[in-house]
Amino acid sequence: MSKALIEDIFNDSEEAQEITFPATDRDLLILTEKFLGFEIPSKVFLQAIAIAAYDCASAFRYVDNYLAILKNKNKRKHRKLLVFKAATNFENN
Repeated sequence: MSKALIEDIFNDSEEAQEITFPATDRDLLILTEKFLGFEIPSKVFLQAIAIAAYDCASAFRYVDNYLAILKNKNKRKHRKLLVFKAATNFENN
């Protein structure tokens, strides 16, 4: 979550360099809490921690993207189950 922009005095402000920071203990705790309530492979969790060791902001983007994809998959599965259930009820009548 921590980012700093350093502007070189010889460059335009549009050409600012982005410096990344590793995650703090507090950041790692927040990152871990984001996974609560989801079944995730240990590989995904360890990858997020590995990314956080170098770039905290990228680790949070990784987790947010993974959880968004996971939620969308769950919604699609739930929608298919509802459609299937409705179709079986229709055939029974």
